[in-house]
Amino acid sequence: MLVEAEGDDNANKDQDLKVYLPGDKLEKDEQLQVDNSAYHMLHSMNMHWPSLSFDVIPDTLGEDRSRYPHTMYLFTGSQAETSNHNDVTVMKLTHLHRTINDDREGSDIEDDEGDLDDDPVLESRTMRHEGGVNRVRVNANRERLWGATWSDRGKVFIWNLRGIVDALDTPGMTVPAGGTRPVFTVSAHRDEGFAMDWSPDGAGRLLTGDCSSMIYLTLPKQGGGFVTEAGSNRAFRAHQSSVEDIQWSPEEPSVFASCSADRTVRLWDIRMPQRNRAALAAEVHKEDVNVISWNRRVRYLLASGCDDGSFGVWDLRMWSAAASAGGSSNGGVINKPSPVASFNWNAGPITSIEWHPNDDSVLAVSGADDQLTLWDLSVEPDPEQQTNKTQQVIVGADGKTRKVPPQLLFIHQGQQDIKELHWHPQIPGVMVSTALSGFNVFKTISV
Repeated sequence: MLVEAEGDDNANKDQDLKVYLPGDKLEKDEQLQVDNSAYHMLHSMNMHWPSLSFDVIPDTLGEDRSRYPHTMYLFTGSQAETSNHNDVTVMKLTHLHRTINDDREGSDIEDDEGDLDDDPVLESRTMRHEGGVNRVRVNANRERLWGATWSDRGKVFIWNLRGIVDALDTPGMTVPAGGTRPVFTVSAHRDEGFAMDWSPDGAGRLLTGDCSSMIYLTLPKQGGGFVTEAGSNRAFRAHQSSVEDIQWSPEEPSVFASCSADRTVRLWDIRMPQRNRAALAAEVHKEDVNVISWNRRVRYLLASGCDDGSFGVWDLRMWSAAASAGGSSNGGVINKPSPVASFNWNAGPITSIEWHPNDDSVLAVSGADDQLTLWDLSVEPDPEQQTNKTQQVIVGADGKTRKVPPQLLFIHQGQQDIKELHWHPQIPGVMVSTALSGFNVFKTISV
């Protein structure tokens, strides 16, 4: 972001612009302006009601797409002012043009011949939803496209999204009969929740965790439909507080990780007959662990974000070694493992964290302090540019020096109360984020 001083329009604006760092104090006549030269693409979108969560719907338009304009599909749900006014929405965004002329030598961005000023086009289909939507997740294979929604009324709904996407792609086509209602309801929970993840193998296995520390597994039935392994004896129940996030292992189809307000991350194996203890557990933060992300390329790395604004990266191989060497009897608990990397940059709770799908060292993090930051953990400290081993010094807009980690690549601002972010898995470098102020779709020049 840039700080622009109000005044004579004929003044030299290059001299009036200063770099703004979060925490800088703005003077009475100063306001923040976006630095468009920092983005290949930056689009904003407002919804009727805020969305706490969304997910990218896989499409058939190809992998590793770089040519503009882009098209993408999203699934999201609302947090309406009145509970019975909530809905879930499948969105198709087209005409996502570049917003910067990128004629730099060596640029790998394929040009389009469209107007940079063209507005994106949004088409959508909306279905009524019982209660506010806490979180959504999408699962796709060759035959099916499922969406799951966590309701604040303590239920999880599964939707068949295939007919809805087909209707968006086919002019004049209507959604098939019954396509606007859930095909299955997970009713095992006795409390609302936020944690949810589909198995990445496309098998249609769904894990859901609630605010009463219970995690349930829902499986597809042979011949169609779903079934939940219900009952307290079938719940994964070692956490001592609310389950905040869940991630299936990208490598082991029976293994998943969960994090909790009890300050721990726990690893589970669904094949274990006893579900009142995890295979491994570690206390990774001093406060609630809000979110986790499993690195899809370096599969022993797990990132976690905390309520105190810190986040860390953990080597799970070290957890295994410590447990087998004589860890605690409580499921191999490691009291305080050492992180591979840790940062305390945000001034508010971490709300979302996700590894780049194609670059194993790049991590995106959002916080309740209205920041979305990109980090490159492969960056080594440069002793000539720093005052100590881990920080570099930058002068902010207020003239004061700030210590900035060299791994910090980019700071995206302009949204209020960012709730969730996702990389687009088929369009390298493109990100989507949702906040109480709406959605952003963007690609920075940094990634």
